[in-house]
Amino acid sequence: MDRDGESTPRVVRAFVEAVPTPAIACDPETHAVRAANGPAVALLGQDRGTLTLMGLTDLGEADETVDGESVTAAVEAAVDREGVTDFEWETGGERGRRRLSLSLHTTTIGDERWLIVGLTDVTDRVTAEEELRSQLRVVDAVASTVPSALFQCTAEGTLARWNDRLAADAERGGEELSGTDLTALFDGETRGAVAGALRRVYRDREPADCEATLLTRSGERVPYRLALGPIVDGDEVVGAIGVGEDRTEASLREERLAVLTRVLRHNFRNDLNVVTGFTERAIDAVEDPELATELERVVDTAERLLRVGETSRRVERLLSDRPAPQSIDLADAVDEALRSLPPELREGADVEVDVPEGITVSAIGYLAEAIAELVDNAIRHSDADRPRVEITAAELPSESWASLVVADDGPGIPPAERSVLTGEETPLEHASGLGLWYVNWIVTAGGGGFDIGDSKAGGTRIEMELRTPNGG
Repeated sequence: MDRDGESTPRVVRAFVEAVPTPAIACDPETHAVRAANGPAVALLGQDRGTLTLMGLTDLGEADETVDGESVTAAVEAAVDREGVTDFEWETGGERGRRRLSLSLHTTTIGDERWLIVGLTDVTDRVTAEEELRSQLRVVDAVASTVPSALFQCTAEGTLARWNDRLAADAERGGEELSGTDLTALFDGETRGAVAGALRRVYRDREPADCEATLLTRSGERVPYRLALGPIVDGDEVVGAIGVGEDRTEASLREERLAVLTRVLRHNFRNDLNVVTGFTERAIDAVEDPELATELERVVDTAERLLRVGETSRRVERLLSDRPAPQSIDLADAVDEALRSLPPELREGADVEVDVPEGITVSAIGYLAEAIAELVDNAIRHSDADRPRVEITAAELPSESWASLVVADDGPGIPPAERSVLTGEETPLEHASGLGLWYVNWIVTAGGGGFDIGDSKAGGTRIEMELRTPNGG
């Protein structure tokens, strides 16, 4: 039977028209198009009359499929094969260059075999894939130039992608790393810290970091720092991204500096104690009041330097501990701070406390030490016969913050020491402002703020703004 457009059985045209997606019917022997539905006409940009004068292979510009196979051979194979044959093909036309996915299968309609072809425009998908591949090439290029290890984990915590730096640090190839649990790269003592960081990322959808010991393939133990963050798709965490840093050189440098600091602080303390002891003996021995006053200034200066040394020890401890914020009752922290003051200092001043019960803040565990440092400074540097210090606290209207204020009636903090908050201090001012640095670091480590102003009594007013647990 000669299957021209006019003699195409009505049942075939009806069959094609009933298909809701683009579809055409072709002669399985000549591959000529004999029927096309409305969606196919719209997709191909040709009217039905023109389409039925064309062969299937005339619809595209290329003679080969995207996979490099001859289009004619692919169509003939579909005619001879049971089931569905799929391939993608570049086409042109009035709507410009496009990528079509063709699904071909033969079927019997009205006692005759026909080749039914389903058409899907996949141009947008291909464009998106090309853009994604381009983005991945950029990511890979960046990852290859970054000196740190970069990696991606699946939602199960297994490695999915990584750069050469991680492979080099772990001394493992791609096959060994693929699908490996991130925690398996670390030793038994610190593996729990890595697992805990991953749990925070997946459960709380927040960045997390930790210190761990990487085990290389050769058995070397490498101090490592990990920073992890969530990959979120909608409402679901689908993976994690991470940065790893070999801390070997940094740890060695920190260890040497810690030893040097301890030795210097030990010698510093011992020598100042000698200066203080001999000077106090000299005060008892001299009869000249002016000379005795000058010697007392020497003792005061030595004691102040001793306190600076003690503050430096606490700063070193704070920086090495890297404490995480926790919920702290503000009234309890103030009580602990006052109890820690030297008795002679506390009894020689009037300290008024107005801190309501029930105020809980998010801060690191050193908060009481920061409060004690401020009260200690207020009393020691006061020129009053009996210093007066007020400690007040309140929850701020935002409901996400609380404020703790320490105010005194002393001479105020010199501008040189206030500059620690603006970063304008000079090296000569570092020592005098070390206590303020310590307080500032404690407060900011918990995500809070620190401000210095003038009190109503003419002295200093220092305010700590602290996050509440519900304030994030």
